[in-house]
Amino acid sequence: MLFDKLVSEADVYIQNFPPGVAEKLGAGEARLRESNPGLIYCAISGFRADGPAAARPSYDTVAQAASGFLKLLVNPTSPRVVGPAIADALTGFCPAYGVLGALYEREKRGSAKGHPTQQGGSRGRCVEVSMLEAMTHFNLDAGTHLFSEREVMGPLSRPRVSQSYVLPCADGKWIALHMSSPSKCWTGLAQAIEKPDLFDDPRFATRDARIANQQLLIELLTGLFRGRERAEWCRRLEALDVPYAPMYATNDVPEDPQAQHLQLFVDAVHPAHPQGSRRRTVRSPVSFDGERALEVSAPPLLVDHNNLLRSGASAWAPRTPG
Repeated sequence: MLFDKLVSEADVYIQNFPPGVAEKLGAGEARLRESNPGLIYCAISGFRADGPAAARPSYDTVAQAASGFLKLLVNPTSPRVVGPAIADALTGFCPAYGVLGALYEREKRGSAKGHPTQQGGSRGRCVEVSMLEAMTHFNLDAGTHLFSEREVMGPLSRPRVSQSYVLPCADGKWIALHMSSPSKCWTGLAQAIEKPDLFDDPRFATRDARIANQQLLIELLTGLFRGRERAEWCRRLEALDVPYAPMYATNDVPEDPQAQHLQLFVDAVHPAHPQGSRRRTVRSPVSFDGERALEVSAPPLLVDHNNLLRSGASAWAPRTPG
């Protein structure tokens, strides 16, 4: 059976079936480990395979809601789900570092020679992650605040404490500020908006005062920022070392000079497709020894993958740097 052959030669097997389904399909950990004791078996689920919620289906919004995170995003005056699929992404990152840890442990414990299934090899780990666990851990700030201060954070809690702002400019574009607590941030902002005495006002003079009166400060800054175009505000804020960024739409990011300098967007080529068609994507953010990950493998079509498997070739052949 092709599946069994692939598993016997694999380092890692990942599945995200509902609990119990992998076993019914003959892809449970116990069966796969019979042919490959060194296999890293990774199981991803909504709520884990045990407990009162184990059988419940889960998707991104479900996990965000169950973790308490969604409550921090939804505007109570106009309640609706907003933002990207954060839980889906995070529930991919968490197993990734879990699998890497398991591979490293197996390498350190096992034989340095040959495949782990051979004599002298080491048994692989079972790595389990649920969407609930991933999102609850990501919501660590709210959880820590609850246990330390006995306060429940809401949608405006973190932006108020961190003194974060989004402001419209004269050209209809927006800019974001993260003022935090250093006094130099506020001194620079006062100079940029040509209101050097603004923060002598008792309502805005201290961090606690600015937190308590953030809505007043938002209204004041909104009126001022509407008076100039975004490019002018960027020039002023950068010159005075104020933490800012243009609030981009997704299609603006590839045009940003820093994004272009970092070569964040690359082409993945489909060599087997007509005319070697290209797929534009975002590269990995991690660099090793100053070398950026500019080569990205394009996802194969199903027929490409099947042909590779039938031929016995590897669909994910390692690349040689450089």
